[in-house]
Amino acid sequence: MRILKAFTLLALLMLPVTLLADCAERTLRLAVIPMYSAELMLEQHQPLLQHLSEVTGLPVELVVASSYEAVVDAIVSGGADLARLGPAAYVLAHRSDPRVEAFATFALKAGPYTAAGSQYQSLLLTRADGPAQFAQLRGKRVALSDPASTSGSLVPSVEFAGRVNTPLRDYFGALVYAGTHDKALDALLEGRVEAAFVASERADAYLARHALKPEAFQVLWRSAPIPYDPYVLSAHLCPALKARIRQAMLADPQALAAFVRSQDASALVVIGPGAYTGLEQVMEQALKAR
Repeated sequence: MRILKAFTLLALLMLPVTLLADCAERTLRLAVIPMYSAELMLEQHQPLLQHLSEVTGLPVELVVASSYEAVVDAIVSGGADLARLGPAAYVLAHRSDPRVEAFATFALKAGPYTAAGSQYQSLLLTRADGPAQFAQLRGKRVALSDPASTSGSLVPSVEFAGRVNTPLRDYFGALVYAGTHDKALDALLEGRVEAAFVASERADAYLARHALKPEAFQVLWRSAPIPYDPYVLSAHLCPALKARIRQAMLADPQALAAFVRSQDASALVVIGPGAYTGLEQVMEQALKAR
C-alpha cells in the first residue's frame, strides 16, 4: 500500500507542464460555504490559496458565497473550479452533475460536542437557563443556519421531526434562518430564539472563540453521525489540473498545517463520493417535507 501511494504521488509530481498548459483555466476559483465573515475566511484561507497557486502555477481566487445553494450553483455551472460544500449541498451538486468529484475532507479534532474523526452531528441546543425538554420547545422560536445546510436544516427536518412525529414548521412557533451556525448561536445567546439547530463542530469552535464553557448550552438532541464537509472538483476542469489540485490538498500536510489549524481540524484526508450515499435517503425525505 505504501509503495502504491508513493508511486501515485510520484506520478502526480511528474505531470508534464505541457499538460497543464493545455488547460483553459487562467485563474482558479475556490468557492466556500459561508461560515464566518468574508474578511476572516480570506485571512484563514491564505495558506491554502498560496499553496494551490504554487502547485498549479495559476492564481487562485477565494469566493465566499452568500448561501450554500450559491456554492452548488457555482460548482455545477463551472463558475467555480473547486469548492467546499456541506454534505447535503454536495449531494445536491452531485445529483445535478454526477461528474462533480468529492476528493478531500477534514479530520476533526475532538471537542466538547464532537468526537475526533471525519464525522460530526446536528445538535439542538438551548441556553443553560432555557427549556430542557422537547415539550417545552413546542411553539417556540428555533434558529437554523441555511435551508441547504445539512446539520442546520435538512437533517433536523427528517431526524428530529421523526423523533417528535411532527414537521419542524408545525412543532416550532417560528423557524428563523440565521445564515450561518455562528449567527444561529448568537441569536440563541441573545435571546432572540429559544433553541438552535447547529453543527457540533461549529458549536465547539464557537465555544473556543468566545471563551465559553460547554455548560453555556444544553444539548437536547443529537443526530446520527454525518460525514464532514467535502472539497469537490468541477467537471469543467481538465484531468491534469485536477491531479495537481489533489496533490496540493493532500500530498504535503506541512504546507497546509496553518490552514488546517484555522479550521479546527487535524488534517486533510482523502474521501470519496461513497461516504455520502447514506445522506441521499435523508435528502429525499427532507425535500419531500418542504
